[in-house]
Amino acid sequence: MSHAATNWAIQRRGLKPATKIVLWHLCDRFNPDYGCFPSQEQLAHDCEISRSTLNEHLTLLEAVKLVRRVQRLHPGTKRQMPTRYILGFEPGFTPHDPDPCPETGHGNGDQNDPPFMGGEIVAKTGDQPVDNPGPCPNSGHGAVSDFCPEPCPENDESRVRNPDTNLVREPLSKPVKEEEDAAAREADFDRFFAELLSALGFAANATLPAWWQGWPARTHVRRWIDDLGLSQKRIIETATETRADHPNPPDGPKALDRFMERAAQRDAQATIANTKSQKSKWRRNRVDPPRLSDDEKAAFYAKMVNADGFLPVSAINNSIRDLMLGRGLVTPERLRMRGVR
Repeated sequence: MSHAATNWAIQRRGLKPATKIVLWHLCDRFNPDYGCFPSQEQLAHDCEISRSTLNEHLTLLEAVKLVRRVQRLHPGTKRQMPTRYILGFEPGFTPHDPDPCPETGHGNGDQNDPPFMGGEIVAKTGDQPVDNPGPCPNSGHGAVSDFCPEPCPENDESRVRNPDTNLVREPLSKPVKEEEDAAAREADFDRFFAELLSALGFAANATLPAWWQGWPARTHVRRWIDDLGLSQKRIIETATETRADHPNPPDGPKALDRFMERAAQRDAQATIANTKSQKSKWRRNRVDPPRLSDDEKAAFYAKMVNADGFLPVSAINNSIRDLMLGRGLVTPERLRMRGVR
């Protein structure tokens, strides 16, 4: 941390607040002896922004000539190393010139541009060798911001994420199927409403009364379906019946409420009557099992009395007892023994 560097960042004017925060954190990571080498991940964490947004602000800082990014490659492994940030107050600072060299397409073509030496890109700032501020000669890339931490110098694909491209598909606010069904239902209701107006005696191109215009009239008619349980066909039939006693069309849907309520009551009563008739018909068609004869009853209970199993006292009534005694199936002694009196 360098107080001189952070004070220098604070004194810069004309920057957007977020851009100035990036500059301040860069200066906060500056070491007077070694320079500024924060990683993309660390710098984005300090500024509390994404890495793609961070690169936008770094590009802006380069454009106003306050910062210069220097890409570095390891001379042996060719792996990407942390970017060196040269700040505007450092001795020998030269801003990055975006105009490419006509021969190589890199840098600005000045004699001060650093050469490519032994697989490592170096530049001179004062008397100290630093990393190359320009792009890689083989790939044409400058500072790298995202995705691959071990890029290949020969890889021509950009590793900087495009912040304007949203790779995550946002969920639909409403499923497409639901929207299509809603549109179909609305079209069906429009046809029904037109048929209703025709049944009430309104001409197709006639000017409707105020109470039949707009969404209030449609909402009122929908209540006949939702609250009273009437079908569209039943509503049109009821509306047609009202014209027999009222030659003039009603002023609004509210005038038909009484007729629609009566139609709903009649339908409910008809449903109840139909249900009762169905139950009566089912009862009439039900086949009762055949009844046992007196001989069958006497034989059945005599078997229980003569057996040694449990015999409830209430199982044998007086009529069954007389039937068994009259047919000689049991004896009075056996009945007394089994508790039957």
